[in-house]
Amino acid sequence: MTHEVEASSGNVYADLGSHDAQQMQLKAQLALAIGEILQRKNLTQQLAAQMLGMTQPKLSNLLRGQFRGISEAKMLECLVRLGRDVEIVVGKESNVPGTLKVSFG
Repeated sequence: MTHEVEASSGNVYADLGSHDAQQMQLKAQLALAIGEILQRKNLTQQLAAQMLGMTQPKLSNLLRGQFRGISEAKMLECLVRLGRDVEIVVGKESNVPGTLKVSFG
């Protein structure tokens, strides 16, 4: 029995045909960064939620990848509250649709 293997585009949400694939990929990257920082700081979810200005269940959902109800702006605010600098750069205009991306320094 053979199985077909399809190469990923690099965005699992696009591969699954999600209409908001770029947004979901961005949120996944931000959630991962928030989770890694919280782990390094060794904070309980309750304390971290208070620090981030959200409920513990909402933080728990975010950390488990269930972040549809959390805006990118809120996630960026969380990173700032965790001591990270956030800089938004709008690139030059082009003739094709732009992209959303995040990089960590």
